[in-house]
Amino acid sequence: MQEESIFQRTELLLGKENIEKISRKKVILFGVGGVGSWCAEALIRTGVRNLTIVDSDTVCLSNVNRQLPATTETIGQPKVDVLKKRLNSINPEARITALQQRYTEETSASFGLETYDYIMDAIDSLDCKIHLIQTATSTDAVFFSSMGAALKMDPSRIRTTEFWKVQGCPLAAALRRKLRKGSMPQKKFLCVYSDELLSNKIEGYANGTVVHMTAIFGLTLAGLVVRDVCKE
Repeated sequence: MQEESIFQRTELLLGKENIEKISRKKVILFGVGGVGSWCAEALIRTGVRNLTIVDSDTVCLSNVNRQLPATTETIGQPKVDVLKKRLNSINPEARITALQQRYTEETSASFGLETYDYIMDAIDSLDCKIHLIQTATSTDAVFFSSMGAALKMDPSRIRTTEFWKVQGCPLAAALRRKLRKGSMPQKKFLCVYSDELLSNKIEGYANGTVVHMTAIFGLTLAGLVVRDVCKE
């Protein structure tokens, strides 16, 4: 199967020039769980050929309800390895770099963020997310970030807006409080968010999450890249 045939329907909508531009972009995605895994698949299915995926976790049983790499057959395997295999089965010509690592202040320099056209944030850790925001916005890359997708069920309330304009999202509020006390982002950036906030029906160690919300968050995040390339 030739790559040109894979993206024939996409080219009808976006045009050959935009397909070629998308294929040349270099993208790094942090976090390939409930949001990030769907983002990665959408990027590859839309023609991104240079994608680095970063996640330190392995697949566990509680991931199966919402994460693309997670099935009962992939339990215990590194998420990035499972996802890379799937992405290359979609487009064998794509160059997928899978890094089973965690983004932290200590590891940040190893990723060479300044070499990418797009930096995508789909990580959960508050401190790591803050550092990524601070670091990514100091580069020339376009930066997009996902806010919290848990405790939400209504896809019609998913929105994109500039980070400082996000409303009704506890994660965004917490990030802004911490950023104001430290180093502020060097430039504005768009986020995917929802102002819906439900409560768990049953007490547990984590917040409840459903696949139609995490997937739409991830697909919307990927859509930001496509739209940005096409407006160039």
